[in-house]
Amino acid sequence: MATIEPGKRPVLLLITLTALIAGSLITLSDELSRERIAANQRARLLATLHEVIDPALYDNDLEASRRFVTSPDLLGTSEPVEVFLATANGEAVAALFSTVAPRGYNGPINLLVGVTIDGTITGVRVARHRETPGLGDAIEIGKSDWIEGFSATSLDAPALADWRVTKDGGYFDSITGATVTPRVIVEAVRNTLIYVRDYGEELFDDLPAAEGDVRE
Repeated sequence: MATIEPGKRPVLLLITLTALIAGSLITLSDELSRERIAANQRARLLATLHEVIDPALYDNDLEASRRFVTSPDLLGTSEPVEVFLATANGEAVAALFSTVAPRGYNGPINLLVGVTIDGTITGVRVARHRETPGLGDAIEIGKSDWIEGFSATSLDAPALADWRVTKDGGYFDSITGATVTPRVIVEAVRNTLIYVRDYGEELFDDLPAAEGDVRE
């Protein structure tokens, strides 16, 4: 059996201690990094959601209220769609849908649509698209205020029959040179409203009677 000379023992102990400390610091750094990443992701998510709902309208934790629903005909995809449920004092307030407009000019257009429980749009934003720069990208809030035209609308205002672009005889403005893009977004937002009309009560029934989760 090999033996360690007495003079070398302190050196080996120091090396072992240094390695243990280094390992602990790496582990701590990894945990802090994961916490920072999670916090940043949460902040980005809330910032996005707050573009379509006033944070003063709800008091629950939106991230904890996330649900997934499937409705290819109304929500634009056969994949499960994210829905965030907003409540105030345990009562349903609104639902925020990751709706898809599947037939954009250059592919699907991903939307975030906020709808109150009584069927009024709180806001709409384009989350992702591949529409033509300088034409179809006017749907972005940073390029124009066209998308703001949905705020406070419902299936009654305008009437359901008028949920079309003006070029088709409807209520909503067209975008010069890019009729397909606004047409499919109007359809997608309208269909989201129809989903809330037909399934909103069932959707909110999925929430506990009183969540009690106050957002941070």
